[in-house]
Formats: sequence, structure tokens, C-alpha cells
Amino acid sequence: MKTVLFTASTYSHIRSFHRPYLAAFRRMGWAVHIACGGPELDIPEADRRISLPFEKKMTAPANFRAQAALRRAMEETEYSLVIAHTSLAAFFTRRAAAQLGRRRPPVINVAHGYLFDDRTGFFKRSLLLTAERLTAPQTDLLLTMNRWDYALARRERLGRRVMNIPGMGVDFSRLDGREADGAALRRELGLRPEDLLIVYAAEFSARKSQSVLLRALAKLPERAKLALPGQGALLDQCRALAEELGLAGRVFFPGQEPDMPRWYAAADIAASASRSEGLPFNIMEAMYAGLPVAASAVKGHTDLLDGGCGLLYPYGDEALCAAALRRLIDDPALRQELGAKARRAAAPYGLDAVEPQVMAAYCSVLPEGTAPAPAAR
Repeated sequence: MKTVLFTASTYSHIRSFHRPYLAAFRRMGWAVHIACGGPELDIPEADRRISLPFEKKMTAPANFRAQAALRRAMEETEYSLVIAHTSLAAFFTRRAAAQLGRRRPPVINVAHGYLFDDRTGFFKRSLLLTAERLTAPQTDLLLTMNRWDYALARRERLGRRVMNIPGMGVDFSRLDGREADGAALRRELGLRPEDLLIVYAAEFSARKSQSVLLRALAKLPERAKLALPGQGALLDQCRALAEELGLAGRVFFPGQEPDMPRWYAAADIAASASRSEGLPFNIMEAMYAGLPVAASAVKGHTDLLDGGCGLLYPYGDEALCAAALRRLIDDPALRQELGAKARRAAAPYGLDAVEPQVMAAYCSVLPEGTAPAPAAR
């Protein structure tokens, strides 16, 4: 039996984005192993789970222990394919594979968004790019998700082959028919008919920059409200900033939200203030829900919104963020036009459209004649 190994820095990443692919390999008759850090989660599609001691700091000793555990796993199991996700896990997965020499299995790195771009400081950019160059020889296929990452990967030869894919695919079916839930949530939140709810679902971190949206909201009329679902290290700091800006009654912090579709159904506008992205699920879901989007002009966002289905503003500019949101607040016809365009533009990113492309890419690294066609759902 052939066996595939998926690696990621956290179990939650695999659970959020890759369960359809684990299931697809099982339908093809493969065994599926996953190796992850973070709290262990039940992922039914995995035949074996390997817990790794990953820490966010690249040079942490625990990460080298994770590399050793990955090497042992590859020595113990003759994997037919290894697929690495997230920058941290992908680096140490490929370093472990390099230690096997000619015995290493084919390795695919899925870049969900390099954590640097043209505006990143020289030292950080050099460090992260060096890590990718170092592991390029062990990267039989590199899959990117946006134009900037793809161009960089091709130019720097960060994989033996480089392909661009439309993300991992979003299960849009869960957003259908949620109008009643959205109306109920608006009543629960105490929103009036004239209130306009802006939604931004993201981890509370420096990269996601919720503070920009909070400061922008302070420049908008009282009827503009903001929902910030998510958890993270900066949640309490953002709560304090909302209080400081006098926004306590206009900002909702619901925490980690397992049912985001009801928030999209309740919202009038979607926003993002992120510093960088791969191809963000939150924007694609909002687009499919028919919401107009105002987002920072960074990679990932530009890929999705350059076609005229949203407004872009310079990253970190709270005044221009407020101006973009004000245009949408003041112009119902513009909201309707951009929302309709966004809904149409989201179609190519649906799971049904993307999964066959990704599975074909995964199987393309296998020896000729050994790559089975993915089984039908």
C-alpha cells in the first residue's frame, strides 16, 4: 500500500484546509499519515498521527527535535510522497528529507504565502529567502498561490518545478441558504436596519493588523459597526484599543467562531488589514457571500480583488482604509455592484473546482505509470 505524509506546524492547519485531500488519497487506496505541532486534534481521515514539538522561533531547539522525529518517521515508513505545509514545518520537513540522501521520497512544498515581500526588511527577507533556497534541492514540486510568490519562486528556482494553484479550495456550500441565520444574528447583536456591519475574521496578530481597522472605524459614522471574530496574542490589546477609541459599543469580539457563514450572512461589508497573505479563505468566503470587500493592497488580496470586485488601500494607512470603507457605506449601489462581481469572481476558488487541480499536481511527482487518477467523490 502506498502511504502519503502530510506535515504542518499545527494540527489545526491540517483540519482547516486539508481534510478533503486526506480523504482523496484514502479514496485512491493510500494510507495517510500526518505530522504536526500544536494541540493534537482528531482528524478522522488520518491513519496515523505524529505529534511534533514545533515552536514558532525558527532556531528553537524543539524544532530540531521535530526534524529528527520526521527523519525517523521517513526511515521507518517508506513514504511514496511527502507534502509539506506552512513555512516552519516545510523547512524542517525538507531538511529531514535531505538527511535521507537518495532514499528520500518525493517532496512537495505547498507555499501558503511567503512571510515576506518587497517591503520586508532586508534582514528578515534574506533569512527567510535563504531558508527557501537551502531547501530547494529537496523540493520536487513547489505549489504557490499568488502571482508574487509564483514569480519569486520561478526567479529564485525554489523548487525543481514550480506551479501556481488557486489555493486549496473553499467549500462554499456551507455558505448557502444562511440568510435567516444572518438576520437572527443581527437581532442578537442589537443592530438596527440602518446599521452597516463590517466583518474581518482573522487571528489577532501583528500581521493581521486589526488595529488599523479599529482606528479606521473611529473615523466612520456611528452606524458603522465592526465584527472581529478570532483569537490570538493581540486580542486583549485590541479590546483595550477599542475602549481607548470610544468604540466599545461598535465592535464585536466573538472569539473563535466555528460558524463564520452566519457572520457573512449578517454583514454588509468585508474588510482585511493584513500585512501579507497567500490566498486568504476569509476574503474568498466573503466574496462568495456577495459582500463588497475593502482590503489592504498586498499579495493575495490583489490576486482576488484586482478584477474590480473590491477596493484596495495601502497597507497600514488607516485614513485611506477609512476612506475605502466610507465609499462603501455611503453608496449602496456600489456595494451591490461590487458584491455581485465578487460572487462571480469567487467561483474558480471553490473546492469542487480546485481539488482536481491540486490532486493532479500532487500525483504529478510520482514515477510515470504509478500515479492513479483521483477517485471520484
